[in-house]
Amino acid sequence: MSTVRYLTARLAQQIDEELMNAWGAFSIDQLMELAGLACAQTLAKVYGHEKYRRVLVCCGPGNQGGDGLVAARHLGMFGYEPTIYMPKPGSKDIYKRLHKQCDNMMIKSLPPDVTLDVLRSTLSSSDVILDAIFGFSFKGPVRPPFDEVLPLISSSKKPIVSVDIPSGWDVEKGNEEGVGIVPDVLVSLTAPKEGVRSFKGRHFLGGRFVPKAVEERLQLNLPEYPGFEQIVELPQEQEPPRL
Repeated sequence: MSTVRYLTARLAQQIDEELMNAWGAFSIDQLMELAGLACAQTLAKVYGHEKYRRVLVCCGPGNQGGDGLVAARHLGMFGYEPTIYMPKPGSKDIYKRLHKQCDNMMIKSLPPDVTLDVLRSTLSSSDVILDAIFGFSFKGPVRPPFDEVLPLISSSKKPIVSVDIPSGWDVEKGNEEGVGIVPDVLVSLTAPKEGVRSFKGRHFLGGRFVPKAVEERLQLNLPEYPGFEQIVELPQEQEPPRL
């Protein structure tokens, strides 16, 4: 069986655009809902709510953060107690609506301007962290307020699940600068990105929405998703080809 293709920044952007153009016909809301559900399923699969009930969901201001907000809503429905932390809340209407949905589900949010001491205390009282801060469009350096947030998350010694690409990693070069979060679990969306080739933890693929025509034309070689699952675990020994 051919190994899954890892995406460059340009190819990842191209796939997103194709999914949302007239041919793909997806809306951003649909893709975020499916991506966020996959992220929530991944966390739930690895960290059961009996032992890891308290989840700190860290959301950036872009689409990555939107995925995190969707995941927080689903985690609440899965029996977890999520708390949302948005160091810099997104300004787009969709982001505000997703946050409102979480408010309606009685999911707690920390104030954006919370002190580092309060964040440190919240991290200490959490059982697992969902990292949905930066996505594949991230380019360094890490700027305020995230330059203080990322080290706190990394030093918390709590299990971390990262969405698509760990925050602070370059989509193609990975954690080259050494400032990124190093998670225990990664859920790649659509297909894994070049920058995570060196990732050594448990690696899942989510986003069961890529049309067969796109998968075949771009030779993505995506694995089969089991049953009705929104995620599939990638073999750790896999060495993907450089294309």
